[in-house]
Amino acid sequence: MFRDGDGSTSGGSTSNGDPHNSGQQAAIAPAPAVRVHAVDASSLCDAGLRSRLGEIGRAESRLAAMKADVLGELARRRGNANAEHTAKETLSVSGRAARSDVKAAVAMGELDATREALADGRVPAGHAQLIARAAGDAPVDDVFLAERAQHEGHDEFRRTVARHVAEVSRDDGASLLERQWQQRSARVFTSCDNGMVVINGQFDPVTGARLASVIAVTERQLYHHEDPKSRPTPAQRTADAIAKLICEPDAQRPTGTSLLVFADYDMVNHRLADTRFSDGTPIPISEIARLAVDAQILPAIFEDATGDLRMGRSRRTATELQRMALALRDEGCIGCGTHPDHCRSHHIDFWHRGGPTDYANLVLVCHGCHEKIHEDGFTVEPHRTRPGRFRLQPPDEPPGDPETASRAPPP
Repeated sequence: MFRDGDGSTSGGSTSNGDPHNSGQQAAIAPAPAVRVHAVDASSLCDAGLRSRLGEIGRAESRLAAMKADVLGELARRRGNANAEHTAKETLSVSGRAARSDVKAAVAMGELDATREALADGRVPAGHAQLIARAAGDAPVDDVFLAERAQHEGHDEFRRTVARHVAEVSRDDGASLLERQWQQRSARVFTSCDNGMVVINGQFDPVTGARLASVIAVTERQLYHHEDPKSRPTPAQRTADAIAKLICEPDAQRPTGTSLLVFADYDMVNHRLADTRFSDGTPIPISEIARLAVDAQILPAIFEDATGDLRMGRSRRTATELQRMALALRDEGCIGCGTHPDHCRSHHIDFWHRGGPTDYANLVLVCHGCHEKIHEDGFTVEPHRTRPGRFRLQPPDEPPGDPETASRAPPP
C-alpha cells in the first residue's frame, strides 16, 4: 500500500484479505512517493534528456524498493512459494523471474543500508540485486557495498561484489565455487518459434573460463581464414567455433593461452594474493594449485618500460604479451565490459595516422564498440575516477562521468 503524489491511497487493505490479519497494521514501511510527470521528449535538449533518464532511474529504484517490501512481507506471512505464485500471477512474469524477485526481497530485509539507498533512488535496482544475491553466498558488508554501488557502473560493481565475496568468505571462496559447480546445467532443445536448435548452459567460473578461452581462440582462427569482404557477425562466428569444436573432434585443437590467471604477490607474507581471471572474477588460490597439476603455468611480469610491450611501428597487431597486459589492466572492453577473450586491441592514436603498437597506446574493445569508434565518432579518453584506465566517450558528451551521472540529484 502506498500513496500517490496527490495523497490518494492505492493498493488493497492492510489485511490482504486474510481474516487473521484483520485490523492489524501493515508491516510495510511507507516509501517515498513515485511520480514522473509526462513530458514530450522531443521538446528536451540533450541535457534535459539525460536529466530525464536520471529521474526515471531514481523512480525505478524506488519502485523496486516498494516491490521488495511487498514481496518480502508476503513471504514472511505466507512463505516463499506463495509469494512467488502471487508475483507470477499478479505481475504476469515468468516463474523464474518471480523466484528471483522473492529471493532478493527476502535477502533485502536483512540489508538495511542497501534497502535505504534503493528507496532513496541512490542505488540502481540491478546493483541492489547483486548485493542481495551476494548476501546469500557470504556475510557481506552491506554498508560498504551500498556505498560503492552509488559510484560504480554495473560491470565495475559486479567485479567489486565478486571480490568482496571472496575476501569475506572464510575459505577463500572455495565453498562458493563448489556451490556454483553443483548448480551447473545445460539444455539442448528446438525452439518452437523458428525451429532453430538452442544450446543453453551455465557453468562454474573455472569451467566457464576454460570453455570461453578455447572458443575465443577458435574464433580468432576462423577470423584469419575469412573473406574480409564477407565476414560473419561475431555471434555467427561464435556459433561456427562451437560447432567446429564439437562436430570436428579430430581437428587440431587451438594452441595458445588456454587459461589466463592473474595474481598479486604479497611481499609481506611471501604468497600469492587476489587470484583472479582476466575479467576480474576472483578464484580460490586452492583452485590455482589444482589447475597447475594439469596445466602449463606461464609466469609473466608486466613492466611498462620493457621492450616487449613497446613494439612501435614494427607490427600492427598486439603481441600475446601485450594482450595479457591489456586484459589485466582493462579487464574487458572499455566500452561495455565484454570479456577480454572477445575483444581486440585498438590503437588510441590510430595506426594509419602513425600511432605505435605500444601498450600505452592500446585498449581492449569488442566488435560493437570498435564500430562505435570508427563509425559513430566515439573516442577513447582517460577514465575520470580510475587512474591508468580508459573509457569510451560519445561525441559531444558534456563533462562528467556517465557511469554515475544518472544517480546525481536532479537540477
